[in-house]
Amino acid sequence: MSKDVPYIKKQKISRKFKVTGAFLLAILVLYLILLIPDSPPRIIPPVRGSEFAWNQDSLWYALEEQFVIYRKMDHSQVAGATDASLLATEKALGKIKKENLPPDSPLFHQLETALFKTAPLVGAHLNRLNDFLNLSSDIRNTVKEQSRHWDIKDRLSRQTLYRLLYGSRAAVEEVMLQAPQKDIPQFIAGYPEPSQTPSATMRGVQIHSGDILVSRGGAPTSAFIARGNDFPGNFSHVALVHVEKNTHRVSIVEALIERGVIVSTMEEYLQNTKLRIMVLRLRTNGTTPAIDPMLPHKAATRALETAKKSHIPYDFEMNYQDQSKYFCAEVASTAYKEFGIKLWMGMTNISSAGTIRWLSYVGTRYFETQEPSDLEYDPQLTVVAEWRDPKTLFKDHIDNAVIEVMLDYADAGKELDYDIFKLPVARIVKFYSSLLNKFGKIGPIPEGMRASSALRIKGLSKDHEAIKSRVEAMAKEFKTVNHYTAPYWQLIKFAREAAEELNY
Repeated sequence: MSKDVPYIKKQKISRKFKVTGAFLLAILVLYLILLIPDSPPRIIPPVRGSEFAWNQDSLWYALEEQFVIYRKMDHSQVAGATDASLLATEKALGKIKKENLPPDSPLFHQLETALFKTAPLVGAHLNRLNDFLNLSSDIRNTVKEQSRHWDIKDRLSRQTLYRLLYGSRAAVEEVMLQAPQKDIPQFIAGYPEPSQTPSATMRGVQIHSGDILVSRGGAPTSAFIARGNDFPGNFSHVALVHVEKNTHRVSIVEALIERGVIVSTMEEYLQNTKLRIMVLRLRTNGTTPAIDPMLPHKAATRALETAKKSHIPYDFEMNYQDQSKYFCAEVASTAYKEFGIKLWMGMTNISSAGTIRWLSYVGTRYFETQEPSDLEYDPQLTVVAEWRDPKTLFKDHIDNAVIEVMLDYADAGKELDYDIFKLPVARIVKFYSSLLNKFGKIGPIPEGMRASSALRIKGLSKDHEAIKSRVEAMAKEFKTVNHYTAPYWQLIKFAREAAEELNY
């Protein structure tokens, strides 16, 4: 019997090897199955538009040259020119205020030119900064008022609005960034649109139930959302304010990629990274037909009730007509639509082939949609206030420049790549995330997002960070040599150089 022991041991060892081999083979087969790429994304063909382009590089560099000259002069030498330029811009604006003008009126071009010529004078010495900020705010309010008589779907109307609203913000921020960080104003008042809905105080400003908050996050994907459409903007997120009538408690209804539709307190909303925030309010006075003054509160109440009733997943497809899922803009548009107000009178169009391809990889299917930046141009809404974070304003500009250059590469055929060999692991993580979602918890990969999409976004962030790091170094060197902050067109130049250096 003792002779049978080695034989039995051999059998056991053989059996172990077979079990281990079978297990390893099963793992290998599973890995290979999980390695199979996703099917190509289904794209809903967009209504073809065309991307806006300033095509004024020579002007930007000429303005920078003027700025350098003014900086070398004493304040007393440029004070008169600054006063005259501000006055000329005010006169150009005054002419526009006198009558209702069509969007192709030459007075708008004159105003734009006057504003841009004033910016280097103010930026060189900054003593008239507050006057320049007030003037830009007045320009925004006046142009918004004029746009109430335009067809916002018309391309020319949209261009005029964009050139003056986005252009004035860009001019203001180029001037701001020449000031020491501690002197950059955080808050700029808009027009105090009257409202009868319940209110509360947010950062010293009276906000009302039904107000819409548009903001900009700090992630590369936020820059992607803000810049990746035909009219690149400054905002990446939309939220709706509800103020309880008796307690004045503020609730913020918003849709987050990680969690779907949620209700946040004001503190929770502000705690998340916000590089900038703008408050928009529905016009109710002087509107034909007259709007129920409590309509914004009713819309906010409906949004709050809907959010609390059941879980609403995030809509990566960006289909604003699908009410089973919401992306951030849908929280506001759906709530107001139920009361007869159609927001986003000018829809967002995404025409760039590269941007469409990249967005399709992360789940987007609809490219005529509603994006945060475009809500600013809706004539039904008034800009009440705007905050910027002085500490991160320059970061915002660098993020934008890097994304713009990356999207240029996308148009040239660059793919939004990821490491295919990480896909099986990512799919296992996605399965784990799905289990957590079923119990109302948040997983590493958001609900509704593919594992491959998560890897692509990670790759986008990694590439963005690499280029951004190089741009930051170039911008720092630029300031050391030139003694002023690099303007946006220089950041674009740096981003292109950095992408080439990194063989992007």
